[in-house]
Amino acid sequence: MRMKAMILDAQGQPLRLAEVPRPKPEADQVLLEVRACGVCRTDLHVMDGDLQHPSLPLVLGHEIVGVVVEKGARVERFMLGQRLGVPWLGHTCGHCRYCASGSENLCDAAEFTGYTLNGGYAEFALADQRYCFALPNGYPDAEAAPLLCAGLIGYRSLVAAGDARRLGIYGFGAAAHIIAQVARWQGREIFAFTKPGDVDGQQFARQLGATWAGDADSAPPQEMDAAILFAPVGDLVPQALRHIVKGGTVVCAGIHMSNIPEFPYAILWGERCVRSIANLTRRDGEEFFAIAPKAGVRTEVTRFPLESANAALQQLRAGEIRGAAVLITS
Repeated sequence: MRMKAMILDAQGQPLRLAEVPRPKPEADQVLLEVRACGVCRTDLHVMDGDLQHPSLPLVLGHEIVGVVVEKGARVERFMLGQRLGVPWLGHTCGHCRYCASGSENLCDAAEFTGYTLNGGYAEFALADQRYCFALPNGYPDAEAAPLLCAGLIGYRSLVAAGDARRLGIYGFGAAAHIIAQVARWQGREIFAFTKPGDVDGQQFARQLGATWAGDADSAPPQEMDAAILFAPVGDLVPQALRHIVKGGTVVCAGIHMSNIPEFPYAILWGERCVRSIANLTRRDGEEFFAIAPKAGVRTEVTRFPLESANAALQQLRAGEIRGAAVLITS
């Protein structure tokens, strides 16, 4: 049996629509009929070569929503016909110092969906049962897809920001528009920063509860307790440091960022902290999928047919997507 898939043959090239053999699940795998797959900026980093050594030829996509149509001999967690979500983290070794300490996101032998493992830009996708999530009811397929990366990475970033009551968010895209809703539900005050002149993005942030929204190169009306950088722009690190309180944290949430420029120690002094977010853990997923419905999280999505994956990626690159882009396969 065969299926349609969008294939990355080489970095720096557009995806190619092809018919390829439908995969067969191994003992611990499920085969999903893909209903929706989110389009993430990480996919652009893989395409552009910012993330090196992908498993080519490759099917991108790590925000997969699908239904189990076949399962391996050892799969007991899930049933045929059950709807699942597949995230970026696709496999870990299970026994290294990081896995043993609950930090499986740092495993040196980790495998990643849509990077070292084939992903969801296809009609069917394989996934290890141990790294899948049963999705909460109340989210249609397309609206559920962004929760699997934008939501999970956003949630891990929010946790890393600690109990900051006044939170800055730089880059108001897929992750920001989800996690801002959680932060507001928690009673936090949000200052949203967008590309200079992005009036629509700033209005979107206000609609989701931001107290203030403005250009990324402007000063907020008050000092912030912490800031999360979803925009992969190194220049924003010193910019954010200048506007957080002593003891505050700047969280760099992306998997890739342009170089951070030299900055004076004075803006770091005062026990300010800069830290990164790397991948996610299964515990992040369990916690976030329990919180999202309680917080009333809703995603705003722009739908594209599978065959239009290149167009979706280009619109994402150009900053033309409000919320998240999602490929629909059926």
